[in-house]
Amino acid sequence: MRCRHCDFDLTEPFIDLGSAPPSNAYLSREALARPEKWYPLRVYVCSKCWLVQTEDFAGRGELFDSHYAYFSSYSTTWLAHAEAYVGKMAARFSLSTESVVVEIAANDGYLLQYVKARGIPCYGVEPTASTAAAAKNRNLDIIEEFFGVQLARRLTVAGRPADLMVANNVLAHVPDINDFVTGFALLLKPNGVATFEFPHALNLIEKRQFDTIYHEHYSYLSLLAVEGVFKTNGLRIFDVEEIPTHGGSLRIFAQRADTGKHAVLDRLDALRKKELQAGICSRSFYADFQKKAVRIKNDLLAFLIDAGQKGRKVAAYGAAAKGNTLLNYAGVRPDLLPYVADKSPAKQGQWLPGSRIPIVSEDHLRNNRPDDILILPWNIRDEILEQLAYARAWGARFVIAVPKLELIE
Repeated sequence: MRCRHCDFDLTEPFIDLGSAPPSNAYLSREALARPEKWYPLRVYVCSKCWLVQTEDFAGRGELFDSHYAYFSSYSTTWLAHAEAYVGKMAARFSLSTESVVVEIAANDGYLLQYVKARGIPCYGVEPTASTAAAAKNRNLDIIEEFFGVQLARRLTVAGRPADLMVANNVLAHVPDINDFVTGFALLLKPNGVATFEFPHALNLIEKRQFDTIYHEHYSYLSLLAVEGVFKTNGLRIFDVEEIPTHGGSLRIFAQRADTGKHAVLDRLDALRKKELQAGICSRSFYADFQKKAVRIKNDLLAFLIDAGQKGRKVAAYGAAAKGNTLLNYAGVRPDLLPYVADKSPAKQGQWLPGSRIPIVSEDHLRNNRPDDILILPWNIRDEILEQLAYARAWGARFVIAVPKLELIE
């Protein structure tokens, strides 16, 4: 395998999570009678450009199909984040009725709804039919395609260039990262700005967030790796923010390398130094990650087995992709975890890929009163703890598995 960015030969392993089906390939009742496609889940580090990346086995069309079940709007935390972002960007870059905002991977319109509410012209690009339909139901202009150079050229010719391009949690999801980034350089106006949010690889490693690794995430990104990708493909970074979403993310601000005029801020250099001091450009930094994942897996299994032996009822909350990575790596099945409750109607009545654990509504959890509730999307633990606070009335404990097993009374 060769690096998806610099084409260097990949020989440095990062982690091997065995094999798993795509983490968002939820199963219908009919699908339970058919075999699933499982793919190896191995990750490597490029020792030339330091891009961390999966070994490719599945194409994007298989991973992001018409039945894609992740809808952003079911997280109140994420909606609040999106609304705050729009307000901040509108003020910082003087967005008005004369501006154009384009969101790549617009999902169900969770963010563009706030742009539209401010009267700022906008449109989105979203390839998955399920979420695109939800966005269109909000009367948003959605182009139902994958983004890259080809689409960017068509949109530019059609007179639809952008003052602001938004790319939240999508840069990691693209197999051809060079084509994707070049598309931004083509579609931006001469003084336009693009922002990219993605989980920070530094946090993934230091906080043992191995469950954020799954096939839909082709890359795991640091500032230094992204700077190299952008420099090659016509963008220049001028600012960066560290934000708390998804266990610790970066928000990158970029402009066209040929025409952008935004001043480069000091905190960009500060973060570069932070990554270098941590050792993110050294082989040793990645060496022990496999052992840490094994410890988390074993601790979770020990907890579930012990709970079963003691007759405690255990359930999970949040049918998240990261949860599927954790459960499949640990080999958890319905005998140890009989169901997972979720807020999204798109997931209810289906089964988790691989583990085949049924997904139920929150009412099921409330009626069955489990003794222990495993929170799978730990990145929104505070939101879930508040949402399920009523479970404390019957003495339920909450359980977090990553970065270490934690019981919350």
